Amino acid sequence: MLQLENVHHIAIICSDYAVSKKFYTEVLGFRVLGEYYRAERRSYKLDLALGDHYTIELFSFPDPPQRVSRPEARGLRHLAFTVRNIDSAVAELTAHNVVTEPIRVDEYTGKRFTFFSDPDGLPLELYEQ
Repeated sequence: MLQLENVHHIAIICSDYAVSKKFYTEVLGFRVLGEYYRAERRSYKLDLALGDHYTIELFSFPDPPQRVSRPEARGLRHLAFTVRNIDSAVAELTAHNVVTEPIRVDEYTGKRFTFFSDPDGLPLELYEQ
C-alpha cells in the first residue's frame, strides 16, 4: 500500500485575486509565504500557511471557467478547518460580513460544525475540536 504521510497543500483557483487574497489572509488569517507573478501565464501564485504548515496555493488565471459546487456536485465537496471555539469563529466571520450556515452537530462525533463560502463560492467548513 502507498505510504502517504500527510496532505502537502490544496490548490485553489480564484476569479478575483485581490479579493481572494484579502479573504484568505485578512479574514481567515493565513500567512503569506510567497507571492509570484508568472507573466507567461498571466497568473499569480500565492503560497499560504496556516500556523507553521504550508497549506494553500492560491492561483489566478485569466477567465477561469466556473466549477459547479452545489447542489452536491461530484468531486471535491469542501475544505474543512478545525477551530477551538466555533461560536467565536462564527462571530469573527460575521464581523467580516461572511455568512455562515446554522451550526450543526455531527451525528457520529458529537462535534459542532458549520459551512460558509469563499469569495468564489468554494464551500468551506469550520469543525470544532
